[in-house]
Amino acid sequence: MTDNQRLSAGDTAPAFTLADADGKEVSLADYRGRKVIVYFYPAASTPGCTKQACDFRDNLTDLGGAGIDVIGISPDKPAKLAKFRDAEQLTFPLLSDPDKSVLTEWGAFGEKTMYGKKVTGVIRSTFLVDEQGRIEVAQYNVRATGHVAKLRRDLSV
Repeated sequence: MTDNQRLSAGDTAPAFTLADADGKEVSLADYRGRKVIVYFYPAASTPGCTKQACDFRDNLTDLGGAGIDVIGISPDKPAKLAKFRDAEQLTFPLLSDPDKSVLTEWGAFGEKTMYGKKVTGVIRSTFLVDEQGRIEVAQYNVRATGHVAKLRRDLSV
């Protein structure tokens, strides 16, 4: 597998429309005019992904106050996302990308190193998309724990 093309600040964010936990379609274009954090995570209801999602949930008020919405995307099916959302009381959209096309287009699926071995999978990644649909911040291989606090510091939120 070849290295994915990575997005950088200034790039146009690739458009997407995906089903949320309730099967309703959500598009990146729905957020035009507002900043939005789009983050990609490997699997709902796993320890690291739960910690990361709960960190976003716990910081939504401050992020929203700064004009920033949050969307989480994983390869999980909507039913699993609904269970995850309900169990963790998540109040931001969780989107389903089972064919990994959006993950791949954003450079968040491909070869990575896990426990010293090369594997193919979801690359935990976070992006800040500006009001015009451009990438403002692109971060790959982020840590599940402490990531939201670092992001808030970086964005002065």
